[in-house]
Amino acid sequence: MTPSRKRAAGRSAVLRREAVVTTVPFALAALLAAAGPAAAATAGAPGAGDPYFPLEGNGGYHVVHYGLTLRYDPKTRHLDGRAVLTARATQRLSRFDLDLTGMKVSGVSVDHVKAAFRRDGQELVVTPPTVLRDGRDFRVTVTYDGTPKPVTDPDGSQDGWIPTDDGAFVAGEPQGAMTWFPANGHPTDKSSYDFTLTVPKGRTAVANGVLLGRTTSGGTATYRWRQSEPMAAYLATATVGTFEVEQYTTRGGVRVYNAVDPREAAAAAPVLKKLPSVLDWESGLFGPYPFRAAGAIVDHAPSVGYALETQTRPLYDSAPDVSTLVHESAHQWFGDSVSLTRWKDIWLNEGFATYAEWLYSEQHGGDSAQKSFDALYARPAGDALWAYPPGDPGGGAHLFGAPVYARGAMVLHELRKAVGDRIFHRILRTWATTHRDGHGTTDGFTALAERESGRNLDGLFRTWLFTKGKPDRA
Repeated sequence: MTPSRKRAAGRSAVLRREAVVTTVPFALAALLAAAGPAAAATAGAPGAGDPYFPLEGNGGYHVVHYGLTLRYDPKTRHLDGRAVLTARATQRLSRFDLDLTGMKVSGVSVDHVKAAFRRDGQELVVTPPTVLRDGRDFRVTVTYDGTPKPVTDPDGSQDGWIPTDDGAFVAGEPQGAMTWFPANGHPTDKSSYDFTLTVPKGRTAVANGVLLGRTTSGGTATYRWRQSEPMAAYLATATVGTFEVEQYTTRGGVRVYNAVDPREAAAAAPVLKKLPSVLDWESGLFGPYPFRAAGAIVDHAPSVGYALETQTRPLYDSAPDVSTLVHESAHQWFGDSVSLTRWKDIWLNEGFATYAEWLYSEQHGGDSAQKSFDALYARPAGDALWAYPPGDPGGGAHLFGAPVYARGAMVLHELRKAVGDRIFHRILRTWATTHRDGHGTTDGFTALAERESGRNLDGLFRTWLFTKGKPDRA
């Protein structure tokens, strides 16, 4: 994510934010196993156990696939939705939760049989007609409607379904998915998606993955999108607006779809023209591009204040600069393909994407990574940069602050200096390729760095990643 409201040094100094998977992701299985005796209970837990967002995600099942059918009217801001979740029980399951807030639920069924349900804050609590055995595949259908509203995060920002003057800016990090569809909303649960989005003629509805088709009927247009590679719920989008659309296929076979608000088109055009070369450059560093689709959604949403790495198609609140494009594109590897296991490890997303900006500048005639590092290190000890360690932000209010982004990048630069360029780049590429479509942890990354370099790096990571305050330079 890239937050313009936190860019004290301007837009270029970013400080924020094929197959359907049929088995439980390793990270989710680990969380369930760690739950101990509770994992054997028949009621699924109301959260995935993340201390930063205790009710985000749910226990007892894994969503293999979401089928979302939505109809949205920008004039009335009314959304009609039908969500079909294909899931697999990971325990004997008499009851389970879905994350959903603000919408009126008119019906729930499990395997086509009416199920009991109730609301409990952001939880939709579902009781199936019969207990689901461990390992059983089942299908949940939820019919709902209402006026979706964004959720306010601990740092005061909004995410989720955010209305605009011509549609909606739909960005879900860290907890906004629940504002527009029922979900197992923690990043440990990744799924494939199909979207069927109906909007008034003249509006475009853009989601993740590949556009399968567009049809019109009466005064409406329906767009069908498919995201085949596994995706965390917060990375899903169904952004609606008046857009100019550009489509092409890169030399590498990646299908690009750009949707740009006409008010941002002139400023966005020269930057979006660089997208294929940016993806090629990042592929050279991090390994093959992990998805079959790419592109951008450039909205005119001045009240939003950030960009987000929505999977395959980053979402920008206004025309991005090149640094922001590089940042959100790097997230396709770091954050989207390789996802978090705990929000505490957010530096694995934001520090890496920020360091990609430094590397791009260094290799394209701009400041060197060392110069970027030195400019940050020159800040006094009382600066917000040193307020908390990037490896342990301490809570949701700090997820998208300077230490996570800028100091997270500084950690990587210190690692690069310690092990040398050749091994450093091998570490980044190995991380992205070995965890493709899966999950990572800070412990996993530091172990990889030590294994690839053959060095004990405890002191480096302890100082730069986990110690509060301004570190002394070696």
